[in-house]
Amino acid sequence: MSATILITEDDEIFRELLCTILDRAGYTVVTATDGGEGLRRIQRERFDLVISDLKMPVRSGLELFRLVQSEPNPPLFIFITAFGRVEEAAAAVKEGAFDFLSKPLKDPASLLTTVQRALEHVALQRLSISMKEIEQAGLPPEEMIFAGRAMEIIKKLVKDVSGTPSTVLLYGESGTGKELIARMIHLASPRSNAPFITINCAAIPENLLESELFGHERGAFTGAILSRLGKFELAQGGTIFLDEIGEMPALLQAKLLRVLQERVFERLGGTMQIKADVRVIAATNRNLAIEVTEKRFREDLYYRLNVFPITLPPLRERRDAIAIMVRYFCARFSSASGQRRAVGISGEALGLLEQHRWPGNVRELQNVIERGIILAEREITPNDLPAELREIQHANSNGEGILKNHEEAAIRTSLQAHRGNRRQTAEALGISLRTLQYRLKELGLNTKEEV
Repeated sequence: MSATILITEDDEIFRELLCTILDRAGYTVVTATDGGEGLRRIQRERFDLVISDLKMPVRSGLELFRLVQSEPNPPLFIFITAFGRVEEAAAAVKEGAFDFLSKPLKDPASLLTTVQRALEHVALQRLSISMKEIEQAGLPPEEMIFAGRAMEIIKKLVKDVSGTPSTVLLYGESGTGKELIARMIHLASPRSNAPFITINCAAIPENLLESELFGHERGAFTGAILSRLGKFELAQGGTIFLDEIGEMPALLQAKLLRVLQERVFERLGGTMQIKADVRVIAATNRNLAIEVTEKRFREDLYYRLNVFPITLPPLRERRDAIAIMVRYFCARFSSASGQRRAVGISGEALGLLEQHRWPGNVRELQNVIERGIILAEREITPNDLPAELREIQHANSNGEGILKNHEEAAIRTSLQAHRGNRRQTAEALGISLRTLQYRLKELGLNTKEEV
C-alpha cells in the first residue's frame, strides 16, 4: 500500500532506523526532529500516518497529536514510547491515537504490521467519509451505487485504489456511472479537499481542447484577450477526470503523455513550465487496446493511463440490482416532483424493467422512472412505461402459452433444486424476489418458502 508517513523523533539513530525500515517497505517517508517541526510539516503537507515519539523537545508527541486534531482530516498517529511511559501512551490511544510501540523495537516486522493495520484503517475511514459526502452532495447512497453481485469487485477496487496516487482508467458503456465512480475515488483519496475537475474530450472542438486542458496566455490566438487557466491548473492538488479519453486528438495525446511522464505543462502560447500536481482519472466507452492496434490511440499513452483499469458492468449484467435502483429513483423523483407520498411500482411493471436490455444503462433506467413518476397515480404500471418496454409485455402475451410453459418449467426446476427456497430461486434465475413472487402468483404456483 503506497502511503506518505511522517516520522517525528528527536533521537537521530532511532529516527534513521524507522526511516530505513519504512523506506525499504516502499513507503514515502518524511522526518521531523521535534514536535514543533512536526506540526509545521503537518500544516503544510498531507500525511497518511504520523509515527511520533511521545517525549520530545519543543512539543511532546501528545501535544502534537492534540493540536493536529483541529486540522481538517488529521492523520492517524502511532506513538513510540520508552518502556516506562506505556501508561501515557495507552492514554493517548484512548484519546484517538491508533496504537503505540515500545522503544527499542522488538523487530522490524512489529513496526510494519502496525503501520499496515493503521493504513488499512485510514483507507476504510476515507471510504466511509466519502460515502457520507456523496450522499450530502445529492449523489446516490452506497447501496445504490454498488447494487448487484457484479459490483462487488468494483467496490473492492475503488477501496483499494482510492488512497493511492495511481492513474485510473474507467471502462464502460455510456450511462454506467463512470463519472460517479471517479468522484468516489477522489472523495476517498487524500486529495478530497482539493478540486475535482471534469472535462469531456468528445464535447469540445479539437482547436479549443488544448486551451481547455492547459490554459492559454494573452494573445496566444485570435480572441485570446486575457490569459486563462486550463483544467489542469484548476485541478491543482486535486483530481482531473478526462471523460471520453478515446476521442482525444493525436496531437493532444502527445501533450497529455508528457504531463503524465514529467508532471509539467505550459499554457498555450506560453513558455513557463507549470507543475501538474494532479491525479488523473480517465474514462472511455471504447476498447483502447483495439484503438492502439488500429493506430488511433498512442500505445505509450495507453500504458500510462492503464495503470489501474476498472471495467463497469452494463445494467443488463446487473438485473439483480434493478429493483434496488427503482426503489431509490421512485423515492427521489417522488420527492422532487412534490408528491405527497412516494410512488411505488407494480410487480408487473418491475418485471418488464427486469427483462429490458437497457442499452442506455442506469441513465436510461433513471429517465424511465422519472417519466413514470410524472404519469403514475398511485404506482407505476406498464401503461406508464415507454412503448418499447410495453412491447415486451405484448410479445409475452402473443406467445403466452409457449412462454408460460417454458417459464413455469424453469421456475419449477429451480424451486425443486433449491428445495422451495424462493430467495435462492430468484437469485438463480437472475430476478428479484418480488418478481419471482409475482410470477408464482401469475402461474398459480403457491409453494411456501423454506428458510
